[in-house]
Amino acid sequence: MQLRRRRQSRPAIRDFSRSARPSIRGYGMEVDSTDAEVSKRDRLVNNLQNLSVSDRVRMLRGMPLSVAEKSELSQIPCCSQLKYYIIIGARHSWYSWLNFLHSLQLWQVALKTVSGRFGTGVLSYFLFLKTLLFFNFFLFLVTGAFMVLPQAVHPPVLPAGRSSFSGLELLTGAGYFSDTVMYYGYYSNYTLRKSCRDDGGVQNVSLSNGTRLDCVSKHLSYNMPLAYFFTIGVAFFITCIILVYSMSKSFGQSFRIDKSHSILAMKVLCSWDFKVIKKTSVKLMSENISTQLKELLAEVNQKHVKNTACQKLWRLMVHGLAWTICIGSTTACVLKLQQSSRIADNNLLLTEASLLALPVVVSLINLLLPGLFNLAAWMEDYESPSVRTYVAICRNLMLKVSVLGLLCYHWLGRVAADPEDIGLKCWESFVGQELYRFLLMDFIFTLLDTLFGEFLWRLKVLKRRRKPVFDIARNVLELIYGQTLAWLGVLFTPLLPAVQIIKLFLLFYIKKSSVMMNCQAPRKPYRVSQMTTVFITLLCFPSFLGASVCVTITMWSITPSSSCGPFRELKTMFQAGKRWVEELEKDNPNLSVLARAHSYLVENPFFLFVGAGIFLIVIYFHSQVVDGQRKIISLLQEQIENVRHHLNTVYTALCNYEDNYKTN
Repeated sequence: MQLRRRRQSRPAIRDFSRSARPSIRGYGMEVDSTDAEVSKRDRLVNNLQNLSVSDRVRMLRGMPLSVAEKSELSQIPCCSQLKYYIIIGARHSWYSWLNFLHSLQLWQVALKTVSGRFGTGVLSYFLFLKTLLFFNFFLFLVTGAFMVLPQAVHPPVLPAGRSSFSGLELLTGAGYFSDTVMYYGYYSNYTLRKSCRDDGGVQNVSLSNGTRLDCVSKHLSYNMPLAYFFTIGVAFFITCIILVYSMSKSFGQSFRIDKSHSILAMKVLCSWDFKVIKKTSVKLMSENISTQLKELLAEVNQKHVKNTACQKLWRLMVHGLAWTICIGSTTACVLKLQQSSRIADNNLLLTEASLLALPVVVSLINLLLPGLFNLAAWMEDYESPSVRTYVAICRNLMLKVSVLGLLCYHWLGRVAADPEDIGLKCWESFVGQELYRFLLMDFIFTLLDTLFGEFLWRLKVLKRRRKPVFDIARNVLELIYGQTLAWLGVLFTPLLPAVQIIKLFLLFYIKKSSVMMNCQAPRKPYRVSQMTTVFITLLCFPSFLGASVCVTITMWSITPSSSCGPFRELKTMFQAGKRWVEELEKDNPNLSVLARAHSYLVENPFFLFVGAGIFLIVIYFHSQVVDGQRKIISLLQEQIENVRHHLNTVYTALCNYEDNYKTN
């Protein structure tokens, strides 16, 4: 009877839900089934509270419970619903904020579109253009904040015979723009402040053609010559650090061991992002993955053909002929350019118009000669598209370096050496105007090449359904050429980085539209894993290093103009910093340590060479570390291949043994 009462005191088995009924394994354990039911119910309620309304209803429908139990479980308390909505709202706000930050990245959608349609080779050009834009933006901020803005707030008194604006200045950069903050000759050679008066009450002002250097006070606000000197120096130093860091980082990212077979498997199995739900994003991602798979398959299926001795000799002769044509044409153009580099007539209007002759000739050479290089590459018939691209980069680099070297010799060896003989009062402003004209003509001829070389060519052969292929080598070297002009001209034209920023912005949209409308993807897809590193290296060593050497020679050894600019009446621009240190030491003898540090660290070129050597050593050691990592990874991959081969051999032997055993 007691046993019967005990059984009747417990709820019947039919009162339990099927999922909560005790298992046979529960018998023999001293656990109360009512407590277990309560704990299971509590866990179920807690799990349902963390779900959305739709997910909660969907889960309850799939549970083997009665309608009454489902309705009871679906009624979650109000505080739980409020907690759920708060969590969902916070999560939605966080994801919206992340999407907003992602949308702030410049040209993100456009770059994905180009990558999906044309591959990594064309994408590397636009990424390099974006990198140059950030370099110029940094340079514009520095020069604008410490040079242009203070001088614009305290403008000097201009001469009476200032020329009016005629519209031709937009092409030549001369005339009306000569007496503005755009050029070196406008800047004052004294300390700027609100009132600059001597004891007699006469105001010392700065004219564009000369000033007095007697505006001195113990409470000076802004030393313009010193700011000009140190702003240029610090800007170049920080740019050098950023370039070295970018190049070192790019070396580490590009020179990795990544065999195409393993990357192909990863790309097929793991490349799709399932969080992407928009149709446009899905289309972009599918095009991008498809293009990358084509590049990887082309690299996997690449075959190395062994040529005979006669074929090797013939190819060697063709390569020699092609390089002879390229070097000979470059030398002829440089010699012709040397004859064309002279100053024009004395008539102002004719002089301004004739000043465009030299930039036009140089731009024509840069436009037409790469076509001859492409013809030579067609003669050579390279099997690998990447090798053809690198050879074209070398030839275009040879042309750009030759032209820029001749122009630097013309400006610093002829114009700056004896400006009085050619009728120049301020040779720095003239060189700045020349650099502005070269930069503008380069942009105009790039537009003409885009119009006639791509758009009209596509219209001409539209019936044959053929489109031109985007020339990566020539377009990248054009960017490096323009950036070198900007670095050369920032000393003479502080606003030249702003002109370069406008040029790069327009160039991105023009080139992107032209590529999408007029060009086709390469006929032979190829993966460019190290091209970005090559671009950064070329930007650092031939471009930035050459511009830094020219600017350093100008500031350390060439005599400034005596009638304009912040360094007038000084033997060199470098003496501005030296004079400031001497004045500090004279006013405060405790700062003699600063004077000695300046003489040892700045005046002595040995430390400059030491600093440059340290940068080169850092790059060398980083490349060696990366090379060592590559060797270690290659050895590990060889070991993996050996283990795989050994396992295949063992598996084959076991299968043969099993077959023999079954047969016997």
